[in-house]
Amino acid sequence: MSVISSWHDYFVMVGGGSAALTGLVFVAMTLHLEEITGDPVHRHRARTILTGFTAVFIRSALVLMGGQDLRPVALELIAVLTVVEFILYSSIRQAMRSADRGVLWRTIGSFACLLLEEAGAVVLFFGNAWGLYVVGLGMMSSFIFMVTGAWLLLVGVGAMERAAARD
Repeated sequence: MSVISSWHDYFVMVGGGSAALTGLVFVAMTLHLEEITGDPVHRHRARTILTGFTAVFIRSALVLMGGQDLRPVALELIAVLTVVEFILYSSIRQAMRSADRGVLWRTIGSFACLLLEEAGAVVLFFGNAWGLYVVGLGMMSSFIFMVTGAWLLLVGVGAMERAAARD
């Protein structure tokens, strides 16, 4: 049995979970689209949460593609992670003009998870299968930021709606 195939159940679970969460968050966001698009911090959170969940799904799907050994999987992971890092960096640059330090620290935490995962992919590229454990740790740690970010987004939108109703 190949090293990658022994991770099949993990990536099925994580990929399926991220796809389900992407759908739920997307629906919740569409119900509050005006509030989200009108606030730079909310836009940042929405963009990075959807990007994050979608990218976890894509990475899981790429790992599950048949017939691959460690190097192609590692290169696919690195490529997707690099795109996500670019989106996260671009997004926080836009949001920081009106964001508090909490948004910056959460974004730095998300970056750290992505870099951890990327380090695992580099280890994997050089033939060390234990890099998949580092990839898994980074991926699961990212979920903490994505799920709590979704909660903060919805709480922030709710506060905006309550304030608008009082006016």
